[in-house]
Amino acid sequence: MTFDQLELHPSLIRGVRDQAYTNPTPIQAQAIPTALEGRDLIACAPTGTGKTVAFLLPTLQRLLTGPTRRTRALVLTPTRELAIQVNAQLSQLVRHTPLHGIAVYGGVPIGAQQRALRSGVAIVAATPGRLLDHIQRRSVDVSHVEVLVLDEADRMLDMGFLPDIRRILAYLPTERQTLLFSATMPQEIVRLAASVLRDPVRVQVGPGTVPVARITQTLYPVPEHLKTPMLLTLLGEPGVESALVFVRTKRRTERLARHLAKSGVSVAQIHGDCSQGQRVAALEGFRAGRHRVLVATDVAGRGIDVEGISHVINYDLPDTAETYVHRAGRTARVEAEGQAISLVTPADEPAVYAIERTIGQKIERRRLSHFDYSGEPPSYLGRSATIELKARVAQPRNLADRWASMSRRRR
Repeated sequence: MTFDQLELHPSLIRGVRDQAYTNPTPIQAQAIPTALEGRDLIACAPTGTGKTVAFLLPTLQRLLTGPTRRTRALVLTPTRELAIQVNAQLSQLVRHTPLHGIAVYGGVPIGAQQRALRSGVAIVAATPGRLLDHIQRRSVDVSHVEVLVLDEADRMLDMGFLPDIRRILAYLPTERQTLLFSATMPQEIVRLAASVLRDPVRVQVGPGTVPVARITQTLYPVPEHLKTPMLLTLLGEPGVESALVFVRTKRRTERLARHLAKSGVSVAQIHGDCSQGQRVAALEGFRAGRHRVLVATDVAGRGIDVEGISHVINYDLPDTAETYVHRAGRTARVEAEGQAISLVTPADEPAVYAIERTIGQKIERRRLSHFDYSGEPPSYLGRSATIELKARVAQPRNLADRWASMSRRRR
């Protein structure tokens, strides 16, 4: 199937061709025809399979008939980065149409957004909190919304946005089309869908909690205090063109980024304390290739959608298997291939087991033959942190034997 066979408006087809898209991805091929019929939709597909285009094209097709300076479509996203990225994709698709959109999010002055909204835009991509601000300030009229899209719905629920979503729904017309897109489908999403969708069609491409097949997954067992030296070793391996590194906390993100920079790595960082300007600069630098590595906390990194990321590295393993899948999906976007690497200690074994059980496969464990596993904690941690690490993470000399022993007990 090609995009020409989807019966889209010629102006939208031109926008698709401008981006060198020829054949729709599986989720696009299944979701677009259903959405074009005006049906409510629940679409579940792994991260990186083209869900944004899958909901934008049928929505834009609908908006091409009728007023173009009235807000008639709304896309809710969990993060400001995702709202920006949805709007960027939208801008490419509507280049040959009279339609306009805007990204609305917090962390920046509200005045410019108010002026743009009052001038009239057809589609708004927004984070829930900032959208509610605009609704209450009457800078946007959502009473004419015909299409509501809940993008990355599972992430929005994880981040506690359900109350805001329900408040927004109260302002919207009951007669509308609702499209729910998600990488996973936990029971909370099923319950939300039942309360806001009408007789929805369900589309699922691949298991909702399994990374796409083009992602190679690898675990590297390592003592906690040697994670940074191992990360530097891995970053020096052939084929590591760009790496998104996930870290547990803001403080660890800053510390790791500083050490990588001192080691000669071109690196940027994103975490919750970064201003919007800093976040945009870091993302643009990473996207443009000025920074080979981007270090991010999980919350800050959830909206990252950058093509060409060759490696996603879990410096710290996430708390849930679903988050692991989301992180892995930052690489292998659409038709590309990628690698998901996790640095794990024996203390991470329960989390590893939960991930493997959820995704239905065992992740390969590797040991670097040229890495010194007997090294001392790096000096940049400071004496107190070094003492703490030694006390907290007393590792056996043969780490591989420890992992093998744990695997035997588990079987």
